[in-house]
Amino acid sequence: MLKEPSKKYRPFPPVHLPDRQWPNRTLTRAPRWCSVDLRDGNQALAIPMNISQKLELFHALVKCGFKEIEVGFPSANNTEFTFNRRLIEERRAPEDVWLQVLVQAREDLIERTFESLVGARKAIIHLYNSTSPAQRRVVFGMSKAQIVQVAVRGARMIKDRLPQLQGTEVMLQYSPESFSATEVEFAKEISEAVMDVWQPTPERKMILNLPDTVEVAMPNVYADQIEWICRHIRNRESLIISLHTHNDRDTGTAATELGLLAGADRVEGTLFGNGERTGNLDLVTVALNLYMHGIDPKLDFSNLNAIRQVYERCTGMSVPPRQPYAGELVFTAFSGSHQDAIRKGLNEWKEKHHTSNLEPRTSNEVAYWDVPYLTLDPADIGRQYREVIRVNAQSGKGGVAYLLESEFGIELPKELQREFGPIANNEVDRLGREVSGAELKAMFWREYIERTAPWQLLGFETESRNGVVRCRARLLRDGKPVELAGEGNGPLAALVHGFSQAGVPRFEISSYSEHALSAGEEASAIAYIQIKHKDGRTRWGAGVDTNIELASVRAVLSALNRG
Repeated sequence: MLKEPSKKYRPFPPVHLPDRQWPNRTLTRAPRWCSVDLRDGNQALAIPMNISQKLELFHALVKCGFKEIEVGFPSANNTEFTFNRRLIEERRAPEDVWLQVLVQAREDLIERTFESLVGARKAIIHLYNSTSPAQRRVVFGMSKAQIVQVAVRGARMIKDRLPQLQGTEVMLQYSPESFSATEVEFAKEISEAVMDVWQPTPERKMILNLPDTVEVAMPNVYADQIEWICRHIRNRESLIISLHTHNDRDTGTAATELGLLAGADRVEGTLFGNGERTGNLDLVTVALNLYMHGIDPKLDFSNLNAIRQVYERCTGMSVPPRQPYAGELVFTAFSGSHQDAIRKGLNEWKEKHHTSNLEPRTSNEVAYWDVPYLTLDPADIGRQYREVIRVNAQSGKGGVAYLLESEFGIELPKELQREFGPIANNEVDRLGREVSGAELKAMFWREYIERTAPWQLLGFETESRNGVVRCRARLLRDGKPVELAGEGNGPLAALVHGFSQAGVPRFEISSYSEHALSAGEEASAIAYIQIKHKDGRTRWGAGVDTNIELASVRAVLSALNRG
């Protein structure tokens, strides 16, 4: 890298817009969406999709609710053309879905594009030519006036051929490609020249797509460019201003959201941001960003895992584990403090709201989602709560407790969480990897339930008379039979008395709780008991049995066995 990059690179010039309005606006509704997965996304693949793959992805996009889908570049090759014809001839596109096709301002390509659209119900013809200074100088060797003539000639060729599409509802779209690197005054000039040919009206609008083809500036500059065009272009009411951002500076989402604030009506992008270089805009991210602010995105991502599977199968790409909303790990916490906060937040949500109805129980109760670290409910997009908290050496008692409770119905008392958390953490640290809920349960069972030395239960009987409970316990102590007898105001008090009568150092039960285990467990109840020795030491124990009284006895022995 250069020590003085300013000798090679220069900052992008800002747009003069001292009274910009977009910073004071808020988004209140979803834009029009257009998926370009089958064209812009497809051309970025090392191995482009075949027709079967494109058909599968097309139907997945329709199922998500996309009403405008750029299906390809039909003049590029036979696969693209054939795919377009199959969509139309086999009536695969619903009546309310627009098929968008891309074409350059060349007569032979335009002619082939029109042939591909014959019989379509709704079609968007997307004309483009590049306009930036670098493209004008390096690629085309043309002046501004010559570049305008290219666009105007292409627009006329398209307009002249519209009668070929009798019975098709056609919408026209123009893109000054590389808009974000183009002088706004020239972008306005060339766009208006195309408008002069197509003559859009408020009743029959055209789409003016203003792409951030290569990100060359901060997203606020792109927003200024969009607002400048919206405020200065002629007949704004006859236009649908569309955004098409890429991600070269990793700010495609920000550029799109600010562009919408700046006055745009429509957004083009791809699922999960597939596209050339660093990719296109991720439509899933922008849509769910709206959703988590309470705005209906008009797209259905309620089964995001299934959509991701179709995408990965059709494109051969993979969704990164940290991809917003869709990544494997985005609803996962390894940090102990994060896990604890998430667990408490989820418990509060479950307690305050009906699981099948998110309306508040009372008029004073707020029904808004407000769980720490989770911007939206993973269940809304088909993710499972068990995906949220996972355990490794960075985790704490909260994550351990959450997995045991969510997967096995083991509800550890808070004090027991504090005791078992470090025990589990040390074992996970020794393993040096993430552990599953089943592995955590096995750790708990080994530490508490399966402790059989020195004390092991063989039998326990009680009888009650005049408010006094007497017990008889048959045990093994270091493998040798022992019988205890004691009395008290309950079975556990009688057991503790029996131990003292047998010369075991005195202890008392300082905490007790129990609950039924989840369905499918081998036993129906689990008891947790904390004992306090006369020297002040405390130990927890746990016991499982179909009989809650025996589960409690086993919990006492567990605590004793743990010292």
